[in-house]
Amino acid sequence: MPQTKEAISHAKAAEKTIIVAINKCDVPGADPMRVKTQLMEHDLMPTDLGGSIETVEVSAITGQGIDALTELMALQSAVLELKANPGANARAAVIEAKVRPGKGPTATVMVEAGTLKVGTPFICGPFAGKVKSLFNDHNEQVSEAGPAMPVEVLGFDELPNVGDELVAMENERAAKKLSDERQLERRQDRLVTPKKSRMEDMLKFVQGGQNAVLKLILKCDMQGSVGAICGAIGEVESSKVDVRFIHSAAGSISESDILLASSADAVVLGFNVKVESNAVKAAKREGVQVKLYSIVYELIDQVKETMLGLLEPLLREKIIGHAEVKQVFKVKRGRAAGCLVEDGKVTRTAHARVLRGKTPVFDGKMSTLRRINDDVEEVKQGIECGIRLGEFNEYEEGDIIECYTLEKIAQTL
Repeated sequence: MPQTKEAISHAKAAEKTIIVAINKCDVPGADPMRVKTQLMEHDLMPTDLGGSIETVEVSAITGQGIDALTELMALQSAVLELKANPGANARAAVIEAKVRPGKGPTATVMVEAGTLKVGTPFICGPFAGKVKSLFNDHNEQVSEAGPAMPVEVLGFDELPNVGDELVAMENERAAKKLSDERQLERRQDRLVTPKKSRMEDMLKFVQGGQNAVLKLILKCDMQGSVGAICGAIGEVESSKVDVRFIHSAAGSISESDILLASSADAVVLGFNVKVESNAVKAAKREGVQVKLYSIVYELIDQVKETMLGLLEPLLREKIIGHAEVKQVFKVKRGRAAGCLVEDGKVTRTAHARVLRGKTPVFDGKMSTLRRINDDVEEVKQGIECGIRLGEFNEYEEGDIIECYTLEKIAQTL
């Protein structure tokens, strides 16, 4: 289903370990193998089919497979060496937040380290607070919560955001001071528009032999259009640029798509779809670019142009002339070479290198080009001239000064 596909995309973008719980396996006619086959379509290969993704068949109603799921999660945490110190400073992640009538802003948090206790001052996002009450998953009031324990926390000054980190502070004064600093920083950040990837200026060059990567999120009006557009873009052959679809699905562009694009630094493409009102606000806030199309060829051509824009132009030398050093003489700031242009021409704005035999001994820009007593821009074949290259002074009779220009050649995919 679309929500599951979106969850897979988020987990992949975050590069997290994935464990799949296949629910409703108690229902007559349930076909877990069909689910596993669909997982393979999203590059998730189950272990019993030769892959590395753990799957567990469960039932939320009967409790079937829940013990196996918790054991598998414990095993994975042991393999990944995920450990928490209950004696450390308390830290927790907000997984849900809401305003409860009569209790004000509350949040469900998962304790990641340390032990969260009633009466502890804390900072969560840009806001300070103090733990007034803790409720466990059975809605029972508790006095403390250790690592891996989910609890509902009362005592927030403002409603936190999902994903914010709650950190215990030494005292309320320290929490309030840090809160003021974060809120000031937040106000300043709002004045600066964040810069995310844009189709027009995504100029990332290939470095270290690795391919440039164009990250995209695609939303279309129909599932058939999704497959067709992904297939058409995938057929664009390139050994230098990789196109990676972070997420692709049918439906309008939502706030969730914008947040995923922000975290993955991707561009959102829409084909015959609208952008939801909350997604428009999120795109402006996160600095994510959204491109809408109604003609499929225009979309594909724009992606091709962007792929080309990721490639740095190649520089090619064009030899325009050679001059032989006939005499070396002193000048005010070093030495210069009296030369005869053997072929082509020598220009003041070109690059030049000194060849001794066939070995280059200097390469740089020309600082002086003179004809008799005058500075000139160009000297042609068969004419004598004086040449000085940068700060180079070790000219010898018989050296060849090779003059060349650099041309930028656009790369192909």
